[in-house]
Amino acid sequence: MKGTPVSSSPLSSTSGESTTGERQPRGTARRRTLSIGSLALSAALLAGCSTGPAGGSESESAGASESSTSSDATFPRTVEHVYGETEIPAQPERVATVSWVNQDVSLALGVAPVGVAATEYGGNAEQSTDWFDAALEESGAEAPEQYSEADGINFEALAATEPDIILAAYSGITQEEYDKLSAIAPVVAYPEDTPAFTTAWQDSTRLIGEALGKEEKAEEVITDVEEQVAQAAEEYPALEGTTFLSGSVDPAAADQIYLFTAADNRPKFLTSLGMELAPVLAENEEAQEAFFLTWSPERADELDSDILITSAADDSVGDAIKADPLLSKIPAVQEDTLVLQTDEQEVLSTSAASPLSIPWALDHVVPDLAEAAEQAEQSETAGN
Repeated sequence: MKGTPVSSSPLSSTSGESTTGERQPRGTARRRTLSIGSLALSAALLAGCSTGPAGGSESESAGASESSTSSDATFPRTVEHVYGETEIPAQPERVATVSWVNQDVSLALGVAPVGVAATEYGGNAEQSTDWFDAALEESGAEAPEQYSEADGINFEALAATEPDIILAAYSGITQEEYDKLSAIAPVVAYPEDTPAFTTAWQDSTRLIGEALGKEEKAEEVITDVEEQVAQAAEEYPALEGTTFLSGSVDPAAADQIYLFTAADNRPKFLTSLGMELAPVLAENEEAQEAFFLTWSPERADELDSDILITSAADDSVGDAIKADPLLSKIPAVQEDTLVLQTDEQEVLSTSAASPLSIPWALDHVVPDLAEAAEQAEQSETAGN
């Protein structure tokens, strides 16, 4: 049911398969492109699942076309994060990253990374992402070295890139990993009081901007992306006030239902479009910092929301949900407003949201959500 409008403010196991990323946007969404400087399942689930500016005027193009150094950036500087403080002696030029998101932010700020984690969930044929590749091509920079994180951080391969700094603003690195990385180069971990793998893309952008001496550029990037999100919300008015649940529903899974809370980046992205996290979830969150919770299939009928978004290996999962005697009782399943996401790159674009992935998601993910929201609105009208 529709609620009061909210103002704006990944996954499965790692697989050797990858999507091609050549899928065309659906719906009538305008193609959104963001130049590098104008242009970002949380820890346990994501970890258990296992990577130059656009042309145009100076105001439109991204920072990759700029020099990676800035004349007004003052160094040395100290950056605070969950593991204390990191002193950065000089403006970094060789950037290495771990996890997701961080490489996108660095590139969006005009600093093409020299080493990144391969995108082994949600990646394209090159184990990268379409949004990163597009921005990299526009920047004219060389492709970074890649290292697998399927078995954890590859410290040796990362060190071989000879970084000036290691970015982990969006990550779940432990104190031990932080210490080992710090022996290679200064490390920027995720913010204090932020659970692992839940750093909002705006916070990642500001923290990395501070580390790279790109604070002003970071604010420009954030403003630009937030304006694009607001524009998409206007383009799809049915999203306003639509209640949602996001997670995974699968009769064959050990936990047949798990749902993401407000701490996760998926709900953060959806609420920025004017949607509302279904009250049933907020009422059952054990802790605000938890990014997901499991739900008993016997209580599936209590999951009241206008739409339900679930990642799935393929379309057969949707049929299995509808045939299941318990899961089929989920209101959104009964109302045919279940949004099944079988494209891993689509899932990644919002689960590991970044200033590069969000404009891509506005074209490739949001049209399906708007279609389901319209269906929910029609069902409610018919019911009245």
